[in-house]
Amino acid sequence: MQKITENIYYVGVNDRNKSLFEGLWPLPYGVSYNSYLIDDEKVCLIDTVEVDFFTQYIEHIQEVIGDRPVDYLVINHMEPDHSGSIALIKKYYPNIQIIGNKKTFQMMEGFYGITEGTLEVKNGDSLALGKQTLNFVLTPMVHWPETMVTLCGTTLFSGDAFGCFGALNGGIIDAQINCDSFWLEMERYYSNIVGKYGTPVQNALKKLADVKLDYICATHGPVWHEHIQKVIAIYDRLSKYETEPGLVICYGTMYGNTERAAEVIARAASEAGVKNIVVYNVSKTHHSYIIRDVFRYKGLIVGAPTYNTALYHEMDVLLSELAGKDIKNHLLGWFGSYGWASKAVSEIARWNEEKLHYEPVGEPVEIKQSLTPETKAQCEALGRAMAEKLLS
Repeated sequence: MQKITENIYYVGVNDRNKSLFEGLWPLPYGVSYNSYLIDDEKVCLIDTVEVDFFTQYIEHIQEVIGDRPVDYLVINHMEPDHSGSIALIKKYYPNIQIIGNKKTFQMMEGFYGITEGTLEVKNGDSLALGKQTLNFVLTPMVHWPETMVTLCGTTLFSGDAFGCFGALNGGIIDAQINCDSFWLEMERYYSNIVGKYGTPVQNALKKLADVKLDYICATHGPVWHEHIQKVIAIYDRLSKYETEPGLVICYGTMYGNTERAAEVIARAASEAGVKNIVVYNVSKTHHSYIIRDVFRYKGLIVGAPTYNTALYHEMDVLLSELAGKDIKNHLLGWFGSYGWASKAVSEIARWNEEKLHYEPVGEPVEIKQSLTPETKAQCEALGRAMAEKLLS
């Protein structure tokens, strides 16, 4: 438990044991499940935590209010890492009223079989707690259809918006901690979980544009206070698909030939003036980090061998993931290799034509068996062409 403002307390928990968030995304620094309690004439919880941590959670709540009942529970987002404790909270506080929108309650019945003790709100509705009044703003598809945010004066309870990976190591509010480790984890969180929904994020930002905010209380990561403008700027940039003039080169390789081509391309792009270059082996680096950097940098060059007369599996998966994120406004170059049947280069081209729709740059390079002086020169030309486009 930690006090945020006169009436608002943090009652969330840390998860340092889970290795994959949603069974997909690595958690090298853990993750927090943030819940908040407003102690007023009426006591109100904002979101809950993953059910495995309920014992800690109820202790945090009772540390603030003792034996007083909880009158309201606001559910901004129904994913089970935030709604998973609803059924147990109702057992502790049977008269609690659960506040959400119409789609919230459709999901709550499906997940937990709960249909009673609910109070439906619509966009713009408010609820008085005593000294404090809650105002509800619906933000559909940031990143589920039922998502909403709740305002309490100049404090915004934002659900998953403005959240990030990483457990909280003692401090809760950004002013109390070194936030350096959170910025790239915020971008990785956004790009992999929220990234497909840039237009709904922009719509939500417009709804909140004129609201004065002193605190943003997200459901993952620090409570934002000193860095509010930076956090909003990150979400604004990513949801507009704005990028820096950098380059992501990612490759698959079986015996090192495609990898050597990637190194040649990277060197040529660097010599041509590109400073921000990251190179990834798609079979070694988790794709969430690659996707994060594709959101950051405008240029992308991909390469892989032919495998079983098709595209190398991990590259095929990555291209599918990129297409699923609907990432816009990128430049794409590509290369491939084969031992006895050529397919990789044409398959990457097909992915771009049918799904990615990025602007092609340079001439694709096809390598038979291993690099030759001719194909090495073609790789250098591809790197230079991308550099020229990025720096123009």
